[in-house]
Amino acid sequence: MSYTAANLIREIDQLDKNILYNYIDRKNRNLIKIVRINHPEGPIFIKRGTREKINNAREVSISPNMIWRVANALQEDVPLNIDRIVGASYNTRSVLESLLAYTKEFYITYPGRIEYNTSNSKIEKGHKHLLWLPSNPHKKGVLEEIKSTKIISEIPSQLAIYESLAITPQFVSDNTTPYNIEIDRRHTQIQIALYLIGRQLGFRTWIAQNDKSIVYNNKKLGEMDGVIVSLNDEKLMMPFQEAIKAAMLIDCIWFKNSALMPAVMEVEHTTGVKSGLLRMKTFKDKFIPNLPTRYVIVAPDEDRQKVLNECNNNQFRDLNPLYFPYSSVEEFYSLCQRRKIKGITEEFLDCFMEKTS
Repeated sequence: MSYTAANLIREIDQLDKNILYNYIDRKNRNLIKIVRINHPEGPIFIKRGTREKINNAREVSISPNMIWRVANALQEDVPLNIDRIVGASYNTRSVLESLLAYTKEFYITYPGRIEYNTSNSKIEKGHKHLLWLPSNPHKKGVLEEIKSTKIISEIPSQLAIYESLAITPQFVSDNTTPYNIEIDRRHTQIQIALYLIGRQLGFRTWIAQNDKSIVYNNKKLGEMDGVIVSLNDEKLMMPFQEAIKAAMLIDCIWFKNSALMPAVMEVEHTTGVKSGLLRMKTFKDKFIPNLPTRYVIVAPDEDRQKVLNECNNNQFRDLNPLYFPYSSVEEFYSLCQRRKIKGITEEFLDCFMEKTS
């Protein structure tokens, strides 16, 4: 069962707004007041302070980014340490943790922790965690602790690491919209992650023609091992010149063994999802009609609902589009970096992609 920022918002919105909530840590004498909640994915506006001062306290917000980071980390019946997930960059993390604990699907738990300070490991008393148990809800508005049978061995976080990236600023025809190089940088980082995943799985990768000159780790993308120089060189594509034209600006296409095309992917960082779907639709219509492949929208986690809405438009139903969120791309990329996986089939991709209908 997948948990999203919208799910989290709906659960917290069911809490009584007319009462004040304690923090889980009772050493914190302040209280929490829910002011208002923006749907579907936040922010949540709150006040915090003593009972006497809270009404005059400054209003602060729990950001959608923080909400998404927590939602992405949730697994049923797996203890979650919010401090570890969001770090010190969010000073409202204890508020979000407490509000979640008051909803009916979350419990407080203290799993055991394996201590490695000596040559012989031992189990110590654990830190506070949340436990998501949607199949065993409790009464909302109260804090419920549940005895944990879990033992946690903390390993280093699964980082996705990128090398240096050189991007040439693009001209923007609309003078009212300033060019933001960080938008292009993030789009390209995900594109590179897709290429490197494909390379690890033994795929050759088509990178959009207009992105081949981007320099990554002192080398142009178009010159990297396994990047296809021309689609006319692909046996699968040779008979379909109109499809080749339609594919020129598609962000990423994976090819395998001259006869298979595991995925066609559009990275939609800030542009409309529909434009990517239209490019893939045009490509499909000009290509082998029933060739098995995956048509995939790759987009930020916070854009999930927008992706689902566009993918369910009747115009794109025959694509059976999939959604590949950034967090899943980087989880897969991190796995490739750390473990150099090999010998798996392309069906492994489906573990990281979400059906949109």
